[in-house]
Amino acid sequence: MPGREQKMIRRAVHRTTRILAIGTTVASPSFLAAQDADAVFRTPDRPSLNFYGAAGLIDMPSGEAMPDGQFTVGVSSFGGQTRTTLTFQAMPRISASFRYSGIDGLDIDGRDTYRDRSFDVRFLVNREGRYLPSVTVGLQDFAGTGIYAGEFVAATKNFSGGRLPGNLKATVGVGWGRFGSSGSIGTPFGEDRPSFDSSTRGGELSTDQWFRGQMAPFAGLEWQLNDKWGLKAEYSSDAYDAEQADGVFDRDSRFNFGAEYQVSDSIRVGGYYLYGSEIGVNLAMQLNPKRPASALRIAAPRPYDVRPARRVDPQAYNGDWAASQSGASTAVRDALVPLLEAEGLVLVETKTTASTTEVRYTNERYGATTVSVGRVARAMARVLPASVETFRIVPVVDNLAQSAIVLRRSDLEALETHPNASDALLAVAGIDSAAPNLPGGAHNEDLFPAFNWSLGPFIEQSYFDPDEPVRVDGGIRLNLSYQPAPGWTVAGEVRHRLFGNVGDTDRESDSVLPRVRTNAPLYARGSDTMLRRLYVNRQWKPAPDYYARMTAGYLEKMYGGASAEVLWKPATSRLAFGVEANYVKQRDFDQRFGFQDYTVATGHASAYYEFDNGFIGQLDVGRYLAGDTGATVTLEREFDNGWKVGGFFTLTDVSSDDFGEGSFDKGITLTIPVEWFVGRSDRRKFGTTIRPVLRDGGARLSVPNRLYDQVRSGHRNSLVGNWSGVWE
Repeated sequence: MPGREQKMIRRAVHRTTRILAIGTTVASPSFLAAQDADAVFRTPDRPSLNFYGAAGLIDMPSGEAMPDGQFTVGVSSFGGQTRTTLTFQAMPRISASFRYSGIDGLDIDGRDTYRDRSFDVRFLVNREGRYLPSVTVGLQDFAGTGIYAGEFVAATKNFSGGRLPGNLKATVGVGWGRFGSSGSIGTPFGEDRPSFDSSTRGGELSTDQWFRGQMAPFAGLEWQLNDKWGLKAEYSSDAYDAEQADGVFDRDSRFNFGAEYQVSDSIRVGGYYLYGSEIGVNLAMQLNPKRPASALRIAAPRPYDVRPARRVDPQAYNGDWAASQSGASTAVRDALVPLLEAEGLVLVETKTTASTTEVRYTNERYGATTVSVGRVARAMARVLPASVETFRIVPVVDNLAQSAIVLRRSDLEALETHPNASDALLAVAGIDSAAPNLPGGAHNEDLFPAFNWSLGPFIEQSYFDPDEPVRVDGGIRLNLSYQPAPGWTVAGEVRHRLFGNVGDTDRESDSVLPRVRTNAPLYARGSDTMLRRLYVNRQWKPAPDYYARMTAGYLEKMYGGASAEVLWKPATSRLAFGVEANYVKQRDFDQRFGFQDYTVATGHASAYYEFDNGFIGQLDVGRYLAGDTGATVTLEREFDNGWKVGGFFTLTDVSSDDFGEGSFDKGITLTIPVEWFVGRSDRRKFGTTIRPVLRDGGARLSVPNRLYDQVRSGHRNSLVGNWSGVWE
């Protein structure tokens, strides 16, 4: 019997197990499918970079895209060639690259090292799935001199969860131009493809060569053994014809091999054996604005002070305390000043009634305006009597009231611990344009006059001189500012250079236009001690949706004069329009008080639009410093934490021949908030503009305190992007 009972128990357990298994399969078919899919492939969170600083194998591209918003810097070297590349994944499917290269021994322009600038763009056609690979179409060096020009279609598939440890990735593709010069299999889209021409000025789209000429296949494998080590092997379709002709290096094989090591989350290094004759190295750094280098740490806010219920203490809701409005506003002002100062905020003015209080303040600490809004609301809840139900919170930047955020006190009290507090509060909050002034308000009388100064180092760079690709000046600078009254500022900057070589160039400008920018080296070596800027600035709001600025003095290192600007930007609108007019005179090269003879009237009409996903477009139409007329198109992507990456180009009535090298003005802009690195609240940002070529055509005056960037951080679109900060 015991044996029979054991058999019966085993059968029952077996039947139960089958029922559970079948039940699981029927009830949740996606569960096992997801498990099975994960066993078939697991895409890495980001691809590795090739020698061109973009997603790829070793010297060949791959079919992958980087994570949305990824920003990379790649530096590679082999066979006398060094490439430095900046790549930005501007959208989930679109990436763009800018590259600066040096090739030793290439006999083109009479120098020992040939220097080249190039741009790439890639489009992800298909994202990798369980069965289908990721597929990318790319244009390399599509608007430069064309020495690295090539087009490709590449497909990449990941394989993981099998017998091999780690992740195996396979890439196959076909290419044209550079990528079609070795092992050709035909010319399916036409044989005519212009050859590389070093005499071209670059900067123009090479549409006559895209996907034309010889087509050749390439392929490769990447095996990521673990979190640190990876191996690569590829079959290259680049013959390096120009380099072989001048003996830059010997290409003895079509195969390349390499090993890579992930030093940290952002840095990867590799060593390679290329083309049967050369040793190469590659350093890649990948940063993502959405992943701060240091997690932002903000001191926890004080909980909202909750009023007693009206039925419990009806006397607390009596508004008789506000019978004297001026006295009540003054009392609220005096109570709020120390509370806001403790939060890194400065009270500008306040006005109160028995039911509504408006507070205007300046944010000197938090990168996100919404964090400051939340801290102001908490301070108001601490000091205001229970009868005040409506909070009007107005962030102010140098006398410009950005917007009015209207919050009901009862909503703040009820939603603080709500599971979906941010969305719930946004649904009942009001955001609108703020009035220019607050008549009858109690001003913070300690704000003016105000004097500020700072002393610190400066670094100034100059890029892309063929004789010295990167030049640097450094020294100390003194910044001074005096604010006698709201909206008025007298400011200046004095610099003293301690070291540098920006002016150490013997290249003479060949510009046929007025020398409005190409004489930059003369300013760089004009004097070691220079007055960089000294100006008077006034800005104000003529009406709720309008902002105005007037500036006069030494506006920048090359020009002094007068500038005026008016901006229309409702707080709830994505659209803005502005007009700027300037009359300036060229400064002496020593950057002190003298002027040269050149004067010019310049100005622009501007339109701005905030698209979805953080994209900001700008169109400026008008007259530039050299007297030419035209338009500048700018597109930037701004992330919620303040990162901005973008680009611009300018086309004017100056022909490409008169403009000179580069054909037209263009560049890349980059802005990074300090708090992204340091992990604590900080309003400061640092940025740079990279121009492949600095010429005289399309040159615009650099004016301090342009209005648009000052006001939009407190408008609805920016506030909504960081709305959760109200609770932080």
